[in-house]
Amino acid sequence: MTDSSALDPEDRKIVTLARSARARNGVPEGAAVRDETGRTYVAGTVGLDSLRLSALRTAVAMAVASGAKSLEAAAVVTDADGVSAEDLAAVRDLGGPGTPVLLAGPDGAVRLTVPAG
Repeated sequence: MTDSSALDPEDRKIVTLARSARARNGVPEGAAVRDETGRTYVAGTVGLDSLRLSALRTAVAMAVASGAKSLEAAAVVTDADGVSAEDLAAVRDLGGPGTPVLLAGPDGAVRLTVPAG
């Protein structure tokens, strides 16, 4: 478990944004990513009949669609115990293998930080 109070303020910000997206939209996951310029992209789970995307893959897609060239960090707020291989791959594709992915519970406490790689 990572002490959330010891997080860098910018990392704490993306966890807070991810948590807010999850709560506001009433979805299973909220996610946020920070690009190489410090811009953030926030998303929730997409669950349409014709389209299903995790919150993290949606946030990465939003960053790419907005012109981001790289990622500095990512955060996902979920009840799940880990980050899926597909989510890690999306972060790795844009940010590289060393990009940290913070996994937090619904309370915002970071339970795990893993590299995308």
